[in-house]
Amino acid sequence: MIDSKIKELIAVGASVSANCHPCVKYHVGKAREMKIDEKEIQQAIDVGKMVRKGAAGQMDELISEIAE
Repeated sequence: MIDSKIKELIAVGASVSANCHPCVKYHVGKAREMKIDEKEIQQAIDVGKMVRKGAAGQMDELISEIAE
């Protein structure tokens, strides 16, 4: 079973990867309310950024293929 801390960190990373501004604000705030360490919150943000960057790269490749 995943505990509430891990669930919130997953929500932070997922919010970043989804580019959801209100979601990021909510979940980072919630993580801080839960007293989750700032380093752990930053790690979740970094993972979300990596996922978002990978997805954006794939979209850029698709657009390049279609636009040619």
